[in-house]
Amino acid sequence: MRFRPCIDIHNGKVKQIVGSSLQDKGDSARENFVASKDAVFYARMYRELGLTGGHIILLNPVDSPYYESTKRQAMEALSGCLDLMQIGGGINADNAAEFLEAGASHVIVTSYVFKNGRINYTNLKKLVKAVGKDKIVLDLSCKAAGDEYFIVTDRWQKMTDVRLCAETLDELSEYCDEFLIHAADVEGKQRGIEENVAKILGDWGKKPITYAGGVHSLEDIVLLKKIGKKKVDVTVGSALDIFGGSLKLEDVAKKCR
Repeated sequence: MRFRPCIDIHNGKVKQIVGSSLQDKGDSARENFVASKDAVFYARMYRELGLTGGHIILLNPVDSPYYESTKRQAMEALSGCLDLMQIGGGINADNAAEFLEAGASHVIVTSYVFKNGRINYTNLKKLVKAVGKDKIVLDLSCKAAGDEYFIVTDRWQKMTDVRLCAETLDELSEYCDEFLIHAADVEGKQRGIEENVAKILGDWGKKPITYAGGVHSLEDIVLLKKIGKKKVDVTVGSALDIFGGSLKLEDVAKKCR
């Protein structure tokens, strides 16, 4: 089990937010933490600590007036940790290479490959042709609907008809190198992990897969390791001391190891 660091950028600033509160209209979100440091500060910190495989997420849509300042922060962060972090937010077949050339190890994609609530295989195949499956992370972040979980797109605002399950993971694994899954219902709330999501991921476990959402204690790390059968990596955001929380970054990384 690996600890995967994160840098979330919204309105041109590094932030930790409550995921379910994010709204494109007005570029608003409920904030847990707004950093005084820029994205490259965090990227260099992770590099110096030997933390790799994390992700940088642009939380503004491309048509937002804040998008360019958010993108600028992201590009500077990539330059500070060449080939050590992944990047997501507004990625498509036309611009994916730009982010890889800027220093990303992988591009993270959701909305481009899910249209009208379904998997868009035309776009997915275009993306693979553009950069190769070994450079692609598919973000299958999800929300609960009854007893099941469905993939959400457009910064966790739109529910699709695609279930998060072994069959979906099997199907999409042909087109990517890794998966990233935010449990959007608990993202940023620090109330514990979404155990049922962790179980789905651990039971599958055929490719590198990262879980994010709800971690607020070292006990949560231990629980995720158990439920995920040591096959699921983890991202922790708001609970970390570097983002205003109580958990020390070094302690979390050590517990994962």
